[in-house]
Amino acid sequence: MKKNFKLLVISALFAALACVATLSIRIPTPGTNGYIHPGDAIVILSGVFLGPVYGLLAGGIGSALADLTGGYLLYAPITFIIKGLVAFICGLIFSKAGKNPRSRYLCVGLGGVADLVLVAGGYYCFESVIYGAAGALGSVPSNMIQGAGGLVLSLLLYPVLAAVPDLRQLAQRTHEKSN
Repeated sequence: MKKNFKLLVISALFAALACVATLSIRIPTPGTNGYIHPGDAIVILSGVFLGPVYGLLAGGIGSALADLTGGYLLYAPITFIIKGLVAFICGLIFSKAGKNPRSRYLCVGLGGVADLVLVAGGYYCFESVIYGAAGALGSVPSNMIQGAGGLVLSLLLYPVLAAVPDLRQLAQRTHEKSN
């Protein structure tokens, strides 16, 4: 019971952190009415530390809340799906292949690549329905930059967060559950 409560609290903290990281630093992208932000790094790390299911919920809810509070209501449902999938895949990769310190870094990097592909591809598909294929292409470069930034930032933040004993234990427990 105590471990589940701790996991729930840490998941809520990751959701709040994803929301704040998304809203705090916003670099507008010309012509798209969107912005680049560091929130993707938190989404990636949500999957790494919380595992696929709790990571999906934390990354998806936190990112969707950022859209809701930031004035992007139309994007909130698709953001929940895309960012949730990113965290889910990052959690799967980490839980299956994060056996030692070196492979864990590689897993975080692979999660960042998954973020890059899912964010650019997911928003392109969604925006194609709204703006048409040509209109949706305009956001692909900025989404790729955001994904690359998330990859780099998650690699920088991972050792800092892994040094926190409770987070390190969560990550180890996530890996052990999958084996």
